[in-house]
Amino acid sequence: MTSRDSGARSPERVRWLVTGAGGMLGRDLVAVLSADPRARVTALRRAELDITDADAVAAAVAGHHMVANAAAWTDVDGAEAAEATATAVNGTGVWHLAGACARAGARLLHVSTDYVFCGQAAVPYPEDAPTSPLNAYGRSKLAGERAIAELLPELGYTVRTAWLYGEHGGGFVGTVLDLARRRERLDVVDDQHGQPTWSYVLAQRLVQLGYAALAGSAPAGVYHGTASGWTTWFALARAVFELTGLDPERIRPTTSAAFVRPAARPAFSVLGHDRWAAAGFTPLPHWRTSLAQALRRPAFASGPEVLPD
Repeated sequence: MTSRDSGARSPERVRWLVTGAGGMLGRDLVAVLSADPRARVTALRRAELDITDADAVAAAVAGHHMVANAAAWTDVDGAEAAEATATAVNGTGVWHLAGACARAGARLLHVSTDYVFCGQAAVPYPEDAPTSPLNAYGRSKLAGERAIAELLPELGYTVRTAWLYGEHGGGFVGTVLDLARRRERLDVVDDQHGQPTWSYVLAQRLVQLGYAALAGSAPAGVYHGTASGWTTWFALARAVFELTGLDPERIRPTTSAAFVRPAARPAFSVLGHDRWAAAGFTPLPHWRTSLAQALRRPAFASGPEVLPD
């Protein structure tokens, strides 16, 4: 367990618990909170808190005002063969967190996914669109959303994200840069649409939302934490090359049929952002703006590290 306190302690400080603190988003959350003089942060990695253990979760949540849950089963393809295990983390584990927060009077920020939708839309999915997951991972994450809706209707915040990339873990952007060093040409899918979202920008918004929740200015419920605009994996790969001085003509378009995976992927993973206005926020910046900022970080020059969450 890691506890970080910025400056002298005071009763007014908000006590935050970050679960999954060793993962890509979790590490960014801890970084943002550690630089915030209002926050006292308890950061728990997977080895320090198993969210499927109800007693451990209750003990960890006690004494905190805000819980940011970045712990999750994220192996989309692996979930097809291990749906019960994925649901134990993404569903039952969230149930334990929501129950502990309800008993403690804490607010819960939970990170969910675009995979709760089937991806057959032609316009961005609003926050209240009907859900219909295509795969086991999506079903496991939807179970977590339902736990929060049932147990924390006034204190629970579900933030769906998609196409996440960052400095401290896996992600498409890091993969493209790694492959660029090893291959002359890359074939990239051009028939899936989504919103590349930098984990650091999402972490900043989650922290902002948490404080708005405590202030009573952000209604509980579902928000969509993805970048503005949308693109395809092919166009994203070309943008990565362009912004890092590589030749984008090395990227060739292909279709999803060329990359058969165990889990079906939504073809259209574009989320609407109307609900941010209710909390007093504008949507996140355009995906290309954030990508340009992210690629200036030194970590992308050598490729993102991968650590357990």
